[in-house]
Amino acid sequence: MKHKPALKTLAALFCVILSASFLTTQAQESGKKLFNDNWQFYRGDLDLKEQDLQNANWRAVSLPHDWSIEGPFDPQWASGTGFLPGGIAWYRKNFDIDSYDTHKRYAIYFDGVYKNSDVWINGTWIGRRPNGFIAFEYDLTPYLKQSGNEILVRVDHAQYADSRFYTGSGIYRNVYLKTKAPAHFKTWGISFQTPKVTPEEAGILITAAFQNTLNASAKLEVNAALKDASGYTLYTESLPAETLANASAAVTFKGIVKSPKLWSPKHPNLYTLTLNLLENGELIDSQTQQVGFRSFHFDANTGFTLNGENMLLKGVCIHHDAGALGAAVPKEVWAERLQTLKDLGCNAIRMSHYPHQDYLYELCDEMGFLVQDEAFDEWARGKNKWIEGWNVGTPGNDGAFEAFAEWGKRDVQDMIRRNRNRPSIIMWSIGNEIDYPNDPYTHPVLDTGRNPQIFGRGFKPGNPSAEGLGILAKELVAAAKEIDTTRPITAALAGVPMSNETTYPESLDLVGYNYQEYRYAEDHQKYPGRIIYGSENGDAYSAWKAVTDNPYIASQFIWTAFDFIGEALPWPKRGSEAGILDLAGKPKPDFFFRQSLWSDKPVLYIGVTDSAENAQKRRKIKTEWSGESGEMKYIPFYTNADEVELVLNGKSLGKQPVTYADNAMPHFKIPYQEGKLEARGYVNGIVVARSMLQTPQKLKEIKLTKAALPKVITESKVLIIDLEMVDKNGTLIRNEDQEVNFVIDESLVLLGVENADQSNHRSFTASTQATYNGKLRAYFKKTGRSGVLKIIPQNKKLKSRSYTIE
Repeated sequence: MKHKPALKTLAALFCVILSASFLTTQAQESGKKLFNDNWQFYRGDLDLKEQDLQNANWRAVSLPHDWSIEGPFDPQWASGTGFLPGGIAWYRKNFDIDSYDTHKRYAIYFDGVYKNSDVWINGTWIGRRPNGFIAFEYDLTPYLKQSGNEILVRVDHAQYADSRFYTGSGIYRNVYLKTKAPAHFKTWGISFQTPKVTPEEAGILITAAFQNTLNASAKLEVNAALKDASGYTLYTESLPAETLANASAAVTFKGIVKSPKLWSPKHPNLYTLTLNLLENGELIDSQTQQVGFRSFHFDANTGFTLNGENMLLKGVCIHHDAGALGAAVPKEVWAERLQTLKDLGCNAIRMSHYPHQDYLYELCDEMGFLVQDEAFDEWARGKNKWIEGWNVGTPGNDGAFEAFAEWGKRDVQDMIRRNRNRPSIIMWSIGNEIDYPNDPYTHPVLDTGRNPQIFGRGFKPGNPSAEGLGILAKELVAAAKEIDTTRPITAALAGVPMSNETTYPESLDLVGYNYQEYRYAEDHQKYPGRIIYGSENGDAYSAWKAVTDNPYIASQFIWTAFDFIGEALPWPKRGSEAGILDLAGKPKPDFFFRQSLWSDKPVLYIGVTDSAENAQKRRKIKTEWSGESGEMKYIPFYTNADEVELVLNGKSLGKQPVTYADNAMPHFKIPYQEGKLEARGYVNGIVVARSMLQTPQKLKEIKLTKAALPKVITESKVLIIDLEMVDKNGTLIRNEDQEVNFVIDESLVLLGVENADQSNHRSFTASTQATYNGKLRAYFKKTGRSGVLKIIPQNKKLKSRSYTIE
């Protein structure tokens, strides 16, 4: 259904067309701009006295900024957060307002500050937000002047051991300055819903909430327009909108779109929704968002259906850090990481265990990932936070739970408001492993049956009763559904046997099981109406079979996609090695095992290990063909082909059929011989994939490669460079690590260098770093200066070469 805009004048129509033509398909608000440059940073606490502020040793920084990643690493800190410091720090920015207008409204929007942030503008305190992962906004208008403004932000992460994983510290996400008319759309005030979606037509329901800050009523008009990727307008309508003085109101649009292009992981079709607010025919505010059409459904017996097609969620869990970059990860880096997950065959992401960066969700919309957005890792009670090492020693109990009673409901609602229009998101999670047995909740059932327990055994009467879980869950679910009823509410359960004795599971629409595949069949029979899915899983083959063999299980979410900082073993380890990709985003052998299960493309990988047991159990596998002549080598292979042939220096060593089992993975046993080892994967007798290893020769040179970014990144401000130590054939030299010093000109700034070694404690921003297994990954930010970008990696053993990039 189409409606002609009921605009009052040709001038107003021109304004609407003009605003739409200048807005890209990505989310935009008129008057909203990045506010990341020209900040100052002081590490330590300060008094608000002017003398103290002026005498402090401030240094210039650009946002996003994570001060914890600057280190130094030290065993005095907590293993849970990677042996990196927390503390208290201040940020300051002095600024003028271009075209300052006393009739306008001004606001500052933080996408996340970790944590306990207090904000002052021109000496006036305007707010505090405890949660470090939640976006928030403050009105600056009453305190601003045209020039000489000062904003101060105090960040309190003194409880450095407050998490089970790395959080980072500071203003580590984007900040925006907003300029608004007196009447304007509310932040997160646009709701786009699709009550019914079929290939033939889709219903749309748009709610636009706005507010009037004047002392007089306002007669307004709201125009809604929906365009496809080509710019064609499928729907447009205008409605009158009136609001009282200093009040809010909303209008609702209903319409039909014929033959919608449906959004899915394979075809992430997006539309552009533009809302314009007009007063007396003049455009005063505008918002543009990416939206999509898809229908999905979870069923207790058939799992997950998207757009009428039953499918499996091939998911991964991610944290928000990226090795050397800490928690301040640029959009380009996440785009490159997501492209690697696409190549894996992944179609779903769990944002564990908190809301992530704004642009990460944007990328999921554009690249096609189904998303579980998650709010909390703890509620009203604190969990164990490991200090000496994961599950080692005496844990601490600082944490976000201290602010839960006051802020919990608002935090979960703000998470949903921020992202509710994204087609990628299919469920909201209110918590992860809140029911971890005896951490802290307990129940007498822990004295019986099969209960996954790591910390503590059996019922502990002194701990809080698990009965409280159901009460809190019911309250959080109700709060979530006040904002969005179009998606199911879930949580990831760690102690299912204990939670089954409470009302916790029945409060949820979907019940996530963490590492409890053994309970799928039993609980499906016992609770036939319960929708069960794998919310966090190990990468054993049997864990995947638990999904493929049981049609009522919709998913697997692998822990984790990437290695991450924190949740570390005792010093000198600095992070978790649970990822199927390392800290530099590079695949490990298990990546290819998973790819052979998930990918539609031909996959073949061969590795080398030193025993049949390691080959069978997927352990200690390397991608290097070297050794002593005649030494026995074991060659595991991962493939989605029917059979694999191994060829050494042109001579076939035979074929094997492909059969997987947890402790009996396929492999060849052969004596070592220098040269080329090739594997060929066959389907119906035809070679569909090849994989080759070659004996490395003498180290010759440094090879630099610019990482490719997906097409959704149309303009990149960040350069990702991979470095390898190679021989004359280009073969990677893994066992001769070298010091490399990066020399760059003024066109680049070094953001960080990552070698993926979890025991490496060097400063990530130092220009000199050692390779690890022959590799490094370096991140550079472009300064905007014209000309070529020049990088010179220097090494004492090798002749320096200058690499230039246009």
